[in-house]
Amino acid sequence: MKLYHNQAGTNRRILLIEPPFYRLFKKTYGLVRYPLSLAYLTASVKTKTDWDVMAYNADFLHQSDPFEVTYFKGKGFSRYRRVLSDASHRIWQEIRDVIAEYAPSVVGISAKSSTFASALRVANIAKEINPDTMVVAGGPHPSAIFSKAFAPTVSEGRSASYRNIDYFVIGEGEEAIVELLKAFEKRIDPIDIGGIACREGNGFLATPARRPVKNLDSLPFPHQYASEVLKDYDIYPLSAFSNIFATRGCPYQCFFCGSGNIWGTKVRFRSPENVVKEMVKLCSMGINDIHFDDDTFGVTNRYMEALCKTIKSSCPGIRWSCEIHVNLVNDKNISLMKEAGCSKIQLGIESGNNNILKEIRKGFTIEEALRASKLIKAHDIRLETFFMAGFPQETATSLNDTARIIESVECDKIIYSIFTPYPGTEAFDLCKAGGLIAADYDPSLYNHQSPENCFSINISPESFRKLSSRIEETVVQKNRATGSSRSQ
Repeated sequence: MKLYHNQAGTNRRILLIEPPFYRLFKKTYGLVRYPLSLAYLTASVKTKTDWDVMAYNADFLHQSDPFEVTYFKGKGFSRYRRVLSDASHRIWQEIRDVIAEYAPSVVGISAKSSTFASALRVANIAKEINPDTMVVAGGPHPSAIFSKAFAPTVSEGRSASYRNIDYFVIGEGEEAIVELLKAFEKRIDPIDIGGIACREGNGFLATPARRPVKNLDSLPFPHQYASEVLKDYDIYPLSAFSNIFATRGCPYQCFFCGSGNIWGTKVRFRSPENVVKEMVKLCSMGINDIHFDDDTFGVTNRYMEALCKTIKSSCPGIRWSCEIHVNLVNDKNISLMKEAGCSKIQLGIESGNNNILKEIRKGFTIEEALRASKLIKAHDIRLETFFMAGFPQETATSLNDTARIIESVECDKIIYSIFTPYPGTEAFDLCKAGGLIAADYDPSLYNHQSPENCFSINISPESFRKLSSRIEETVVQKNRATGSSRSQ
């Protein structure tokens, strides 16, 4: 690796960007929050370097309608594809103007699989404005596509589509981005920086994996510099800053989840005192309703008890919400959560069929999930349940079972999606091996809103669309009956 930045010695300015996604579907859609990925990176740059930094959520819209896309009727998806391919669209022009005005020497782009096609267009724009701009991409998708690489080059065909990205950050980025910036400013080879992939000839070389951040309490609070660094901060609602993490990593290795590519499978815990200290700061901003973005809240009974007791004693009156695993739902835990201010729980049930639940390694039965749902509602906590249709092992019977459970489950809202195999997951590898994913896989085609999604081995595309459309109609009707609508 001998690639280093030509301007960084004099222009120490980095722009961190969340690429647009929701805005591509409809003019009135947007991501009305300060993404934690940008917030953590920005805070790290701010506290550990002397670089100027700006965070730019290019998917932000001041007032957004609830995100609602009808999957198999193509509503919204055709616009998404059209805007994505139209380089002259006003969304891309806006991004062009922001980059040109700020004139950074480094542009960092955070990308999930669903936003990776958009991220590539942002990278193209940055290079069109100034070919010397160093472009760094990180997040779940880059981590997934490079996580299995140690030193081999990526194929030339793939690297051609990445031509305007100079570096990928693999895994957690807070320490890597700081080390990269220091290497750029000193004009030294970044070969000793772990967890990156660097352009080398017609491909990329990956350095050895970086160890995850061991002490999460050492990280700066993600929102502490928001007023200084976030573009358009003044027009963000307070709710945009209400998300936090208490843990990183998840012990439940679900077949379709790629969380481990970023956080790993070994759970790391912030101390309850550190979590609550951040919550108190958010309360001082006027925020009194907080959401935990953890893959699963609490993780262990011991940590959940300690965290809930600390929240209760230090943040009386606060309201908060989270996602929890069915196996952690018991009367003691839910009572502790309720007493500590928990007002909403999200439960990932996914399927109404026990064979499917076993295949995707959820670790519980549908009977256990229904009991957990009743227990949560018995404590007068709002419950939202996740269901997904179209797993590779799916059959018409299993889909009908899911439809039946959706109709009967006791909850306040159903959050429904179509199975999407994401790179870096066992589900993706299975679908690819089974010929369900083309060799020229295009991430822009496959997300939970895509009518292109159909990855069931046992069901024809036509039958799958009919069955899934019926489930969607059931979801819409049930949510209307409970006063809920599908939202981001």
